[in-house]
Amino acid sequence: MYELRQKLAGISEGILKHKFGVSTTVHFDIPLDEGKGDLTTSIALQLSKQLRKAPQDIALALVEGLKGNEEIESVEVAGAGYVNIQLTPSALLTELRSVREACTPTPPRKGENPVLIDYSAPNIAKPLGIHHILSTVIGQALKNLHQHLGYNVIGINYIGDFGTQFGKLAVAAKLWGKKPVTECTVEELLELYVRFHNEAEKNPSLEEDARAVFQALEAGDAKWERFLQDVVRVTMGDVNRLYERLHVSLDVVRGESYYRKATGSILEEGKKKKVFVEGEGGALIVRFPEQLTLPPAVIQKGDGATVYLTRDLAAVRDRIDTWHPQAILYVVDVSQMLHLRQVFASCDLLGWELPKLEHVVFGHMRFADRSMSTRKGNILRLQEVLDEAVRRADAVIAEHEEGIQTDNRAGLAEMMGIGAVVYGILSQNRKMDVVFDWKKVLSLEGNSAPYLQYTHARARSVLRKAEEKSETLPKSAKTLTDRERALGVMLLAFPEALRSACDQRFPHTLTNYLYRLCQTFNAFYNVEPILKAPKTSRVLRLSLTSLTAHVLKTGAELLTLRVPDRM
Repeated sequence: MYELRQKLAGISEGILKHKFGVSTTVHFDIPLDEGKGDLTTSIALQLSKQLRKAPQDIALALVEGLKGNEEIESVEVAGAGYVNIQLTPSALLTELRSVREACTPTPPRKGENPVLIDYSAPNIAKPLGIHHILSTVIGQALKNLHQHLGYNVIGINYIGDFGTQFGKLAVAAKLWGKKPVTECTVEELLELYVRFHNEAEKNPSLEEDARAVFQALEAGDAKWERFLQDVVRVTMGDVNRLYERLHVSLDVVRGESYYRKATGSILEEGKKKKVFVEGEGGALIVRFPEQLTLPPAVIQKGDGATVYLTRDLAAVRDRIDTWHPQAILYVVDVSQMLHLRQVFASCDLLGWELPKLEHVVFGHMRFADRSMSTRKGNILRLQEVLDEAVRRADAVIAEHEEGIQTDNRAGLAEMMGIGAVVYGILSQNRKMDVVFDWKKVLSLEGNSAPYLQYTHARARSVLRKAEEKSETLPKSAKTLTDRERALGVMLLAFPEALRSACDQRFPHTLTNYLYRLCQTFNAFYNVEPILKAPKTSRVLRLSLTSLTAHVLKTGAELLTLRVPDRM
């Protein structure tokens, strides 16, 4: 579709140059609303003020110039000055071949610098909370999209494995641990940590003990280094099991502790360049230019200890030196906006040659259902939510057992439940707070994973019943019904939906497209006979059904979802 759009855009640009003496770029969009043609452009509205002409007059000139093109069935002025084009059936079918190509991953572009995506970032010695799913699945979806479109992409898990909390955990393990930390679960590690805080309220000297252990760790004490690595292994074993359920795969795990030695060179460079200056109590701080409206940031405490910002700067330096990326995307929530602005601004002040540094911000998570509370402390465990989702999905299957067919009910419940949670997050604009609603995410009719999964299974069911293969679209057609054309045009929008979701970092662009495709296919399915259609129509409709199933499966998997062949 892109080549045809480029061709028609070039013709339109020539018409505008000839008629009005203006050189401009024309874009043809694929309208997702029926009745607006197969292609549309608003260029006449955009040029109206510049040319001092009514948009309808500019649009009419384009219409007259485009008439007679062999790929155009009709072209008209619509509304305030839009130009709507309806393609010939054969042109539409020719363009649809590009959609199947868009379902195939583009090979990585040789010689192109990678895109690094920093996401998930769990805290060591704690179970994953439900809030961690936001960064985890948004980041994985963006990684998948970049990879599918041919980028060299590296997913980085910047785990929280450093800080005074490890001194506290070490003291707790020494005083109250009943077995080596290697034999503990993450829950047991958390219980030790919570007990430390309870006991420290009665015995403040425990805080001093914890600080002493952490100072020894920061100084490189081998004993406490082994302790830290044992805790990391236990935690990541638990985290990786959840990643597997979510179809999440990160490439590099580098925590804060990895950069503790590198902070020394960062501090020296900053002092030498007079970017880091002395603040209160002997601390080192960064003072930002007034136009940035950023408060000063501590880079080193008065006692010589480094802080999170120091290690983040070391991480940026390491990533540039190791991978020479074209961009680093930080999939981090809105509460870290100030911090990341300070990190990026500090890098600029240091004079580093930087890739694109981008904060892919997302909001907080809220729950429409008050029953999503927990009795196990103030962390709502991600595993609890996923298990609850699978239980609820199984109940949906039981409720609709006459209409849902499966040979593996447990597998389908897992697919539906996990998919419902993930899709429920990705289908919302990440810049807004995410509202989680059980009823909505498990609906078989709305903008949800089960609706997408059911639609895919419906398309696959039709294809199983067909005797002939249905992969290849007909080369031509004399006519198309309204529903055939609507489905064809919706399918044509898939490559653009992928590109937009990737470029704008908005997975909900893709979920919204897939929802619209499901609606369009189901309207087609409910009106047009497929298996009982005359031969010519049958071949066309089966190929459209096959392409729909292919697009739904591709789109779903890019969003980390899985779709069943039977449901």
